Amino acid sequence: MNDPHAAEPALTELLEQARQAALNSYSPYSGFRVGAALKLTNGEIVTGTNVENVSYGLTICAERSALVRAVAQFGPKIRIEAVAVANLNDAASPPCGACRQVLAEFAGPDTRVAFPAADGVRTMSFAALLPMAFDMKLK
Repeated sequence: MNDPHAAEPALTELLEQARQAALNSYSPYSGFRVGAALKLTNGEIVTGTNVENVSYGLTICAERSALVRAVAQFGPKIRIEAVAVANLNDAASPPCGACRQVLAEFAGPDTRVAFPAADGVRTMSFAALLPMAFDMKLK
């Protein structure tokens, strides 16, 4: 990985699809419009957006929205090759901790993740994004 603040060319289109998904955000309370795009290992791209609720804890983030949609469309054996997150608020927005842990079920350590950071788009491996994911594998 060269510049961690520049989107890898392969992720540029994925970031655009995430931005397009953010246009459909239901965010009447925060006004924070987020979209996510997942590139699956089968080549499919699935998008999602955040959906808020007046009972704020019931809000679903764009990343989990996309993941739920991917599983619904392609089944539980999906695997994620790349993740892109975008927002329409020009703000830093890496995946939150809950999204990181949920994505960990379907992402490998080398899965690429691109998201808005304070100094531009940041690209990193999933292992760097969530270095100590909870795991129930018994040894």
